[in-house]
Amino acid sequence: MTDLIERLRSGLPAEAVLTDPDVTDSYARDMASFCEAGAPAVVVLPRTVEQVRHVMRTATELRVPVVPQGARTGLSGAANASDGCVVLSLVKMDRILEINAVDRIAIVEPGVVNAALSRAAAEHGLCYPPDPSSWEQCTIGGNIGTASGGLCCVKYGVTAEYVLGLDVVLADGRLLSTGRRTAKGVAGYDLTRLFVGSEGSLGVVVRAILALKPTPPPRLVLAAEFPSTAAACDAICRIMERGHVPSLLELMDRTSVRAVNELAGMGLPETTEALLMCAFDTPDPTPELAAVGELCRTAGATEVVPAEDAAESELLLQARRMTLTALEAIKGVTMIDDVCVPRSKLAAMIDGTAEIARRYDLTIGVVAHAGDGNTHPTVCFDASDPEESRRARESFDEIMALGLELGGTITGEHGVGVLKKEWLARELGPVGMELHRSIKQVFDPLGILNPGKVF
Repeated sequence: MTDLIERLRSGLPAEAVLTDPDVTDSYARDMASFCEAGAPAVVVLPRTVEQVRHVMRTATELRVPVVPQGARTGLSGAANASDGCVVLSLVKMDRILEINAVDRIAIVEPGVVNAALSRAAAEHGLCYPPDPSSWEQCTIGGNIGTASGGLCCVKYGVTAEYVLGLDVVLADGRLLSTGRRTAKGVAGYDLTRLFVGSEGSLGVVVRAILALKPTPPPRLVLAAEFPSTAAACDAICRIMERGHVPSLLELMDRTSVRAVNELAGMGLPETTEALLMCAFDTPDPTPELAAVGELCRTAGATEVVPAEDAAESELLLQARRMTLTALEAIKGVTMIDDVCVPRSKLAAMIDGTAEIARRYDLTIGVVAHAGDGNTHPTVCFDASDPEESRRARESFDEIMALGLELGGTITGEHGVGVLKKEWLARELGPVGMELHRSIKQVFDPLGILNPGKVF
């Protein structure tokens, strides 16, 4: 370890190399439960591409594992340290290098916080649509690593659809540029998409070219109460079948609604079994909101309330965004699933999760990006109770199995990390896993990049 640290210091400022165990331990894990984490040998915080290259060259020469990290807001253990590793934290590489209103692109370093990019783009009349719930903390590099989504995916899509090009430092320190800054381009294999969602297992993103969109008008939200999740999901199917394109379509179950009220006194309707929020950001959203409101009533909504203005709309969305925090407050610890199913199977997924909660005698709240079928069942449990922790883990696995049975996937936006490695193999099958391992071998023949993650 002495040789490692000396070699790292030869190409990094002294303040960028952290070795105090009390400090390095604070970089050991992300926000996922039930994920093992090791003790890093050192944490490095580079500020330049050349410094990142130095770290990777050193790690390759000494055969030391490297775990790339962003803000550690992830929920799968993908940023967790392994014993004796170099934690490569990219949060100091936080410059927005360019925003071009003609080309509608931003060029950024990986440590740029999602919300900071959104605010900077807004000054040019542009926006960066992907908006994870942790957008005030999470970094663009982390968003790229996990192919994250957000509340607006139903209309605007996920991170992968906005990454035009990347600069990536490979395991041996070489610098690779992929993609382009043009609106179109099909030269060669799409290596850019390969890195998006790779969770730091193929290379270290040090620069990204991102597509931007014109800033849409302020969105207006409609909230609809339903007597059952089946009725709410029927409304969702009707909305999508009729060709509506909401900018947001979110669902909260009864447990989530009550948790938010308990935490923040938001005044959400606790008598509802499911609360659906639908938003449009068109120049005049009133006709579409009225049409969606009628579809909700036809599906059995007991109350349909359109927001009167943008401020009231944002208040409703604030309630949705604080759901995770509210559910954490119930028992102190949560385990957040991320199962995506076809929209037509959404009711079966949510009702099946409720049955799992009953069988395991657990509180499991469900929120969903309903427009794309991405559910987030959140298991609340007491981590100091071994029996309850066991039941929490088993219920988590049953929820993933249910998702696969319904034709879904084990993760829509949180990634695989440590948490879902076993389940990835079940979803992809032996041929898929063989090809994944072959690709990993090409980019990282020594296996030093984020070892033990994904597969």
